[in-house]
Parts: sequence; structure tokens; C-alpha cells
Amino acid sequence: MAKAKARAAAIDLGKARVGVAVTDELGLYAHPRPLLDGRNRKALLEALAALARDEGITRFLVGLPLEMNGDEGPAARRAAAFAQALADAAGVEVELVDERLTTVEAARRLRDGGVSGRKSKERVDGAAAALLLQAWLDRRG
Repeated sequence: MAKAKARAAAIDLGKARVGVAVTDELGLYAHPRPLLDGRNRKALLEALAALARDEGITRFLVGLPLEMNGDEGPAARRAAAFAQALADAAGVEVELVDERLTTVEAARRLRDGGVSGRKSKERVDGAAAALLLQAWLDRRG
């Protein structure tokens, strides 16, 4: 029987909504989870720390929204500060990952799959987190 790999989770950090995706037990595929409320940072950190404990998450990936020219703007600095707070709260490794265009790609894929309007808006953050996590998993081989 294959030994379960350490699990990772990706975070698509928004001011109001936070998308989350978690790897399967074998560490091969990313699966979106329900959105978390991004307006209460303390509650968000507690929910993510609980996720790490309950599901054996050993690494979080936090999307780093760089400017298109690669520079760090205010959103990237906010993501970096959040990543440090998450590492402190959850006690696991946190890695910043370039997320440029993941939300655009997630919206396109949802639209191509027949999901539009309000349903798309509700699912795009989780889909973006899943894209970010799947790309990271694919690079690791």
C-alpha cells in the first residue's frame, strides 16, 4: 500500500473571501474547499491552524500577487505578512508562490465548464487556490 505523503494546502487570499485547496491523501491532486471569510484575520488564522491539525497539513502555499512586471505591490506585501502570521499560528511551513493570473485562469475554466455569474464568483477563489496548488504539485513531479 502506498504511504500517504505529507499534505499541502494553498491559500488564495482575498480581503473578503479566501480560497482554499488541499491535496489528496497521495499528494497528487488539488481539491478546492469551501471559502473562508477573510474579513476577520484572527478567525481565519484559527480556521487554517485547525485545518492543518485536523488534516495533517504540513505546508501552506500562500499566493503572492506580484505585479505583472514582477514587482511586489501592496497586495504582495499583505500576502507576505499574512504568510508569516499563518506560519506562527499553524506551526507549519508556509511558502509564498507567484499567483499571477491564477484567478483569471480559474474564472476562464469555470466559464468554459458552464459555470457563470454568481456561481462563478462563489467558486473562483477556491478554483484559483486549486490551480496554484496543482501547478506546485506538478512541478514537484
